[in-house]
Amino acid sequence: MLNRRDILRLTAAGASLAFMPIARAADGTPVRGGHLVSIVVPEPQNLGIAVSNPTIVIAANIFDGLVTYDAASQPRPQLAESWEQSADGRTITFRLRKGVKWHDGTPFSSADVKYSILEVVKKTHPRGIGTYRHLEDIETPDDHTAIFKLALPSPVIWSGLSSNETQILPKHLYEGTDPLTNPFNTKPIGTGPFVFKEWVRGSHVTLEHNPDYWDAGKPYLDKITFKVVPDAGARAAALETGEVQYIPLSPVPLSDVARLARQPGITVETRGWEAVAPIYFFDFNLRRKPFQDVRVRRAIAHAIDRRALAQTVWYDFAVPATSSVPSSQKQFHAPGLPQYEYDPKKAEALLDEAGLKRGADGVRLRFNHLNIPYGDDYKRSGEFIRQQLKRIGIEVELVNYDLPTFLRKVYTDYDFDTQSVFYAALSDPQLGVQRRFWTKAIQPGSAWSNASGYSNPEFDAVVAEAAVEPDVEKRRALLARFQLIAQTDLPSISLLELKPFRVWSSSLKGVDVSPVGVYASLGSAWLAPSGGKG
Repeated sequence: MLNRRDILRLTAAGASLAFMPIARAADGTPVRGGHLVSIVVPEPQNLGIAVSNPTIVIAANIFDGLVTYDAASQPRPQLAESWEQSADGRTITFRLRKGVKWHDGTPFSSADVKYSILEVVKKTHPRGIGTYRHLEDIETPDDHTAIFKLALPSPVIWSGLSSNETQILPKHLYEGTDPLTNPFNTKPIGTGPFVFKEWVRGSHVTLEHNPDYWDAGKPYLDKITFKVVPDAGARAAALETGEVQYIPLSPVPLSDVARLARQPGITVETRGWEAVAPIYFFDFNLRRKPFQDVRVRRAIAHAIDRRALAQTVWYDFAVPATSSVPSSQKQFHAPGLPQYEYDPKKAEALLDEAGLKRGADGVRLRFNHLNIPYGDDYKRSGEFIRQQLKRIGIEVELVNYDLPTFLRKVYTDYDFDTQSVFYAALSDPQLGVQRRFWTKAIQPGSAWSNASGYSNPEFDAVVAEAAVEPDVEKRRALLARFQLIAQTDLPSISLLELKPFRVWSSSLKGVDVSPVGVYASLGSAWLAPSGGKG
């Protein structure tokens, strides 16, 4: 059986896993038309407020952001045609694209930008509350100018302006409502390349070509259907038979990847996740007394063999994490942090020291553990953790919920003992990482935020200083301190840096493979004449 390293070696030797970003027909022109069938798992909770992976991969086709990002992670025009920032960093002026319409025909304007960022993203988004912390107002002198007024410079804003982070919603359909429960979250109206057609719960979501899209000539596809297929084996079979042409999330069983990679009609692509940089971690609910003792948290860290988890469960599509910031983010990742190597004897000694000695039945502690409901790999990871902790006298009850119940239990009710989940670290730690530990990210009802309840004034002070520090080296030092505090206090254990991939039919061309490609639209994608359904 080939592992991930073998697969990457095959790529280098010429057994291609990927094509160039935009392959073209023989005459160099993408083919128009066609029905792309994709799979998304799990089924999204909504399609309007894009904060979870399954929502984002669909919503990216419906909504545009102010900017998108190129292969070097530099901002490029989307709804904003150009921008400029004042010398003091406290004013950013965006010149918006003219002639853009919402899918219901209403003109897009600066009022939509102001409403979306100040009333939705800044108040409800698990990362937006940090990204836009110092944004005081957005002035709209005309329909095509949005002027950000900041109390202090905020470098992180420049990493968070794409549609997956800063979603621009139609003010005329959301104003005066609770954006989290607005009915247009299930029948979204956007400005993007595809128009929402239908959502049949438990079955599929269908989008259609936007004939009035501002980017003339795009999209190329007539239609996209995102099917809901929970079984990983069935997803692989659908790809092999040609029923499906694109699977971006948890595509196939990891044990099946090497076999699929050898097939000439299938592309296994590892590019497109670099800026997402998912970190898989084990969260403690610090509202529960046993976990308020750092010795207990450190004991559990020592009891989990992260290398074995990466190899046996993840087939080397993961590496052990040494910080809350992934090692791929070389400009931010801090070396030399405290580590908790696999050492069951040390784990048991720490539990003894904390007063959690084995009872007559050999058990020291019992608690439940919730797995993120994103597929079998996460369930197997939970089982691996359960078996590891059993060896040191901890009995774990694994609990698996559907996505809406999981989100409510963890982020609204805080009704859990521990959980394992992944968050996108994204291109800046203050976008994707700080929400795990920042006091202000304890927002009941806001998914993918600080669920542990960790609150440390020292950490919060570092966050505040880093958010406004314009000097690159000084900010890097602050973010290293940020990581040291998190790795010492250990309110959650950073287990793995995940190395995801996407799978698609070789008939599908033009898929975005930039660092945030998995979250990009399929507006540039097209099907070669032999591919597609419908």
